[in-house]
Amino acid sequence: MSEETVTTVTEAASETTSEIETTTYETLQEQVTKTAGIIEKAVDKLRSAMPSLFIALVIFLAGFIVIKVMTSIIKRAMKRSNIDNAAKSFLVSFIKIILYLNLMIMVLTVMKVPMSSIITIFGAAGLAISLALQSCLSNLAGGFIILFSKPFSAGDILEIDSTVGKVESISILYTKLITFDNKTVYIPNGKVSEGRIVNYTESPTRRIDMRFEISYGADYKKARELILAAAAADKLILNSPAPIVRMSSHNESSVSVDALLWVNNDDFFEARYNMTEAVKAAFDENGIEIPFNQLDVHIKEQV
Repeated sequence: MSEETVTTVTEAASETTSEIETTTYETLQEQVTKTAGIIEKAVDKLRSAMPSLFIALVIFLAGFIVIKVMTSIIKRAMKRSNIDNAAKSFLVSFIKIILYLNLMIMVLTVMKVPMSSIITIFGAAGLAISLALQSCLSNLAGGFIILFSKPFSAGDILEIDSTVGKVESISILYTKLITFDNKTVYIPNGKVSEGRIVNYTESPTRRIDMRFEISYGADYKKARELILAAAAADKLILNSPAPIVRMSSHNESSVSVDALLWVNNDDFFEARYNMTEAVKAAFDENGIEIPFNQLDVHIKEQV
């Protein structure tokens, strides 16, 4: 390749590089100009909106404090009212949600968001929440059902969803139970309103159903007398309704004797323990056999 040809190629490459650099620079300059314009417009809008944002922030903070104060006042007022303790926490939670929703509407209005847009936002949010949180809405509805139907009160002993405990409170979504072994159980209000509720303390008295087993060789009449005597000796067991002691079934290796005893709700467990111990002691003293499972093995001799 001649020297002139090399010079020509070099000049052509230099011109191409220069054109690329010029085009790249112009493109970068154009992008920078556009970005600067967007930032400038955003800053101008932010400056024009600053008074509204500041007022909205002030309203939000003031509203937050006011809601706290109002909630405290509502709680104190409910303590003096006849509203059930279990329903108080539910009502307070519901009122707080309503107050916060009103506060958000006020803030959006101050920020000059059109009311139609606010309604659209809350409508879309409500639809999305209702689809995503169907179980929560079910629990909320269950809370209202419990509040107005009043199947139980705070302090009642309930059996709900195979859990037995004392009602501590009803929140916006859950019913709180404290079990007898001091465990805290939260049951969704939807399950509470739809499920089977056994209230052990709605009535002042409760029946103890006990079953004692005696052997076929034992004297049934004597055993019955001993059980009735143990019930009469226990001051926690009520005389009215009178205790009932009757033979209930014939089993493979024992005879079942049922004892139906009435006590006050608060005395249920103590009276049950007392009877169990007293009947065992009486049976032992009077030779009433309490059978246990036995297996008789017969060995057949080979001829």
